[in-house]
Amino acid sequence: MSSPAPELPRALRERAEASISQLRAAVGEYKNVCYANSLGSESVVLTDLIWESVPEIEIFSIDTGRLYPETYDLIERVQNRYGRALRLYYPEATDLEDWVAQNGINGFRDGVDQRHGCCGIRKVAPFRRAVAGHGAWVTGIRRQQSASRAMAAPVEWDSEYGLHKVSPLLDWSEQEIWDYIRKKRLPYNSLHDSGFPSIGCAPCTRAVQPGEDERSGRWWWERPDSRECGLHPRRKAAALAVAGSGPK
Repeated sequence: MSSPAPELPRALRERAEASISQLRAAVGEYKNVCYANSLGSESVVLTDLIWESVPEIEIFSIDTGRLYPETYDLIERVQNRYGRALRLYYPEATDLEDWVAQNGINGFRDGVDQRHGCCGIRKVAPFRRAVAGHGAWVTGIRRQQSASRAMAAPVEWDSEYGLHKVSPLLDWSEQEIWDYIRKKRLPYNSLHDSGFPSIGCAPCTRAVQPGEDERSGRWWWERPDSRECGLHPRRKAAALAVAGSGPK
């Protein structure tokens, strides 16, 4: 039998408790809260916080069909650890077949519009199905990840999807994320050990050099201002209004 994980240091425990409080507040405030698990390092932290302390939040993930093998391995390890299953959503086959027929198997590299079209079919459309009927969705975005995400608020009204967006890890540092993972001995994607701070589809993600922006390994052939999949739009100003501006 493995030994129990050591207790979290006080500062990290308080950080985790604050995030749990925010998650519980969201459950109390909004109808049917869900978590869109992206299977990155932040995701394993949030999965642990939710399944250990706020299990009424539904957790789902999106299988785009082009994930790394290491990502599928992580899904299995996470499910084995908690004895629960992630709800997986997939692209609509006909839409994907039509897009590939028109653009080619790797047509997402031909331009920003083509890449957004691919992300729209593989990720955004399944996401819309996943959050339908929910009052809020939880994300693992952090301010340190990019200049755009630094402008996010802990709770925002997301007019694109018609629900509130809750970000309980917003003020966590990368060091805190990894301290939590290591202290609690959580499973994580082995690609993180090879220089991948952010992991998405295999053709669109690569390792980054020390000191580079955490998101610089995503769609690296594009300008920095277009490097989002559509779930978290780029902002020139605060694109999302602070919670309270949208309907409850």
